[in-house]
Amino acid sequence: MHDNLIILAGGASSRMKKAAQSENIKQEDIQQANSRSKGLIGVGPEGRPLFDYLLYNAKKAGYKNIFIITGEKDSLFKEFYGANKKNNKFKGLNISYATQYIPKDRVKPFGTADALFQTVEQYPELNTQSYTVCNSDNLYSKEALEALRETKSLNAFISYDRDALDFPEERISRFAVAKLDANNYLLEIVEKPSLEIVEKSKDSEGKVRVSMNVFKFDGAMLYPYLKNCPVHPERDEKELPTALLNMIKDNPESTLGISFSEHVPDLTSKDDIEKVRIYLTTNYPVLNWE
Repeated sequence: MHDNLIILAGGASSRMKKAAQSENIKQEDIQQANSRSKGLIGVGPEGRPLFDYLLYNAKKAGYKNIFIITGEKDSLFKEFYGANKKNNKFKGLNISYATQYIPKDRVKPFGTADALFQTVEQYPELNTQSYTVCNSDNLYSKEALEALRETKSLNAFISYDRDALDFPEERISRFAVAKLDANNYLLEIVEKPSLEIVEKSKDSEGKVRVSMNVFKFDGAMLYPYLKNCPVHPERDEKELPTALLNMIKDNPESTLGISFSEHVPDLTSKDDIEKVRIYLTTNYPVLNWE
């Protein structure tokens, strides 16, 4: 088991800043969506952010050390979770920050692999340990985070049943599909899969599996693939799935897909805000941190 959770919160949030399709969104929500990191949008009681709920599930899953990777100008996290760079105490968790710096020749961050690489450069002890990595704008369950913390596999990811995700069909159809071998080890992640590829990618249970970007890594094994991650030809970013796939090419059967069938609330666009708020009211009426 391990105690480290790295949360990626340094992205540009481009889709969240686009205009909403619904006309019923509160003005305050629009303002926050245009100015805050997605995980800090106030969807809970008294304006508390989604990030609270992710930390809550992380604590219940047994994590102790939280590393938040933010952008250069994003100081709001420190107002919520502690002003020091390292070792802030919040509800029994130990919270530290890393900064994803933008290269001088770019106007936006260089992607999730770059974010994680900059984190482990700033906290090199992580390269000799195991850690979990996840997005800041998804609410992963305590059970999913716990499964990654407790797995004996060096590397792993939660392999979600696509049919259990409560999103519009058009949105789900854009999700990358995870191809697994007979023992549930990751073989490939296929972006923008055709219907034919989707059918061929079904696992032994007949399920189409997708990744929602929550992983467990062996720090020493992943490090060189983060350091040498190539730039995605279309999105012009260094992406964590690219580093992962390069790692498994050299280390087959090193990344286990842990099967889960549940919804993962997500704050991608302004239209998601009220849906997530309703979900939290129903499923997390009270946060009991003890």
